[in-house]
Amino acid sequence: MILFLLAWLGGVLTILSPCILPVLPFVFARADRPFLKSGLPLLIGMAVTFAGIATLATLGGSWAVHANSYGRAVALVLLGLFGLTLLFPVLAERLTQPLVALGDRLSSRVGAEAGIGSSLLLGAATGLLWAPCAGPILGLILTGAAINGASTSTSLLLLAYALGAATSLAAALLIGGRVFAAMKKSLGAGEWIRRGLGVAVLAGVVAIALGLDTGFLTRISTAQTASLEQALVNGTGMGHAVKQTRVAGSDLPVLGQMPPLDGATLWLNSPPLTREQLRGKVVLVDFWTYSCINCLRALPYVKAWAAKYGPHGLVVIGVHAPEFAFEKDPDNVRRAVKDLRITYPVALDNDYSIWQAFQNRYWPAHYFIDAEGRIRHTHFGEGEYARSEQVIQQLLKEAGRTDVPGGMADAAGKGAQAAPDKSALQSPETYIGYGRAQNFAAGPVKPDAANSYETPYPLAVNQWGLSGDWTVGKEKAVLAGAGGKITFRFHARDLHLVMGADKAVRFRITIDGHPPGADHGMDTDADGNGVVREERLYQLVRQQGDVQDHTFQIEFLDPGVRAFSFTFG
Repeated sequence: MILFLLAWLGGVLTILSPCILPVLPFVFARADRPFLKSGLPLLIGMAVTFAGIATLATLGGSWAVHANSYGRAVALVLLGLFGLTLLFPVLAERLTQPLVALGDRLSSRVGAEAGIGSSLLLGAATGLLWAPCAGPILGLILTGAAINGASTSTSLLLLAYALGAATSLAAALLIGGRVFAAMKKSLGAGEWIRRGLGVAVLAGVVAIALGLDTGFLTRISTAQTASLEQALVNGTGMGHAVKQTRVAGSDLPVLGQMPPLDGATLWLNSPPLTREQLRGKVVLVDFWTYSCINCLRALPYVKAWAAKYGPHGLVVIGVHAPEFAFEKDPDNVRRAVKDLRITYPVALDNDYSIWQAFQNRYWPAHYFIDAEGRIRHTHFGEGEYARSEQVIQQLLKEAGRTDVPGGMADAAGKGAQAAPDKSALQSPETYIGYGRAQNFAAGPVKPDAANSYETPYPLAVNQWGLSGDWTVGKEKAVLAGAGGKITFRFHARDLHLVMGADKAVRFRITIDGHPPGADHGMDTDADGNGVVREERLYQLVRQQGDVQDHTFQIEFLDPGVRAFSFTFG
C-alpha cells in the first residue's frame, strides 16, 4: 500500500512539472461544463489510457512500439479537430451530423452539454499523448518493470500514478470552471473564451507534434518537483519496507534484519559469504552495475571506505545487479572489477535474488548493517557521502571498536568517476534501444530489423538520431556497415556512451562539427579518435569551459558496434 500511495503522490506532483503543460489545454477546454459529465470522464480516460500504454511500453515488443506511435498520431488528429470545433462552430455542426444520425454523438454543438462518451474519448486521446517527466517516483516504477517485467502490480502502480495526476488536474479544473463561469456571467465573454481555448488546444497539439513535451519541457523540469519526490521515496524507506524501531542511545533506527545473500551466480575476490558468517562485523552492501554512471561516481567513496575501515571491522560487499544483458557475462564483470581496482568481495546477482531479498530498486544503493545483522541506514543514488561515512564510524563504535579512524576519506574521482556538474546538467540518461528510447528524431524505428536512418538537422536540445544502417533492438542498436553515426544535441559538462563490440571498432567524435580539442574525454584524444574494445561506459566529452548547448556526433569507422545508452555529468 505504501508503494501505491507513493505512486499516487508522485502523480499529484506532476502538476508542478512543465511536462504537464501540453495537456492542460485539452483538460481546460471543458472547464465551463459540468464536471461529473465532462471533466471527470476526461480525466478517467486519460489515466486509464496512460496506464495501459505505459504498461505496453514495459513489454517492449515491436507491436507495442507501433501501437503507441500510431495511437499518438490518431490522438493528435482527434484533438486537432476538437480544437478546430472550438474555433469554428459551423465545423462542429458538420462533424457531428453523421454521428447524430447514427444516435452515437461523440461531440456536440459548442455551448451544449458534452456527453460522457465524448469526454472519455478525448481523455483517451490525451492519455496517448501525455509524456510526464520521469522523476524519482516514476523512475522507481519503470525500473521495477524493466527488471521484473510487466505485471498486474506494475499496471496498478502506473494507474495510481496517473490517477494522482488526474486528482491534481481535477482540483485545478474545478477551480478553473468556476473562474470561467464567473467571467462569462460578468463579461459575456463566452465566445471569446471558447475561441481562446480552441487556440490553446491547437497550440498544445503543435507543441506535442514538435516533440516539446519530451524535449524542451523535460529539460526545464523543476528541480523542486524531483527533490520533493525523492524526499517522499526516502521517507518511506522503500528499499526495505519494514517498520522502524529504535536502538537505545543511538540516533540510527533499526530498519529490518539483513536478508540472506543466497542466489549469487558467482563471487569475485572472495568465497561465497553468508549472513551468518558476517555476524559481529559492520557490513556495507553496495548494489551497483559497472556501466552505470551513478554507480561509477559513487565507487571511489565505497573503495575508500573499504580501505580505511576494513582493518577496523567493516566488510564491504558489492552486489553486481546487471542492467544490460552484457553485464551478466562473468568475464565482462571480472574485467571491470579488475580495471576499477575493486578488491572487496563482489557477488554477481544475475538472477536478482539478492536485489529482491533486499527489496531494492536503485543503482547505486547502499545498505549499512550493524554487527548484530540489522539494517540501520540506507542511501540511494549519489551524494551524502559524509553522512554515510559518519554512519560507518558510529556502527563500528557501537560494535565495540575503539580504534575507529576519524575524519572523512579523500575519495575524489577522476575521469568518468568524477562528480557531476549538477548546476549545468540539463540532459537526461537516454537509452538507444526501443524498449526505453525517448526523443529519437531520425524517423520511426523499425524494431529488430535492419533499416537505414538519417538524422534531421537542426536538433532540439536532448534530441538525438542515428545515421546509416542500424538494427535497433530492445536495449541496443547495432551498426551494420562502416560510416554509421549517432548525433545528440546535449547540455552537460560530460557525455558518456555505453557501447561494445566483438572486435575493435574505431570511431571519431566532433562537437559542433569540430574536433573536441581540450574538451575530449578520457576515452578520446584531442582529435576525437578512440576505439571500442569491450562493452562498458566510454567517456567521450569533458568540457573545460562554460557549459552550453552543443551538438555531439560520433562516427564509427568500422562496422559492428553496439550502442546502449547516453549518460551525462
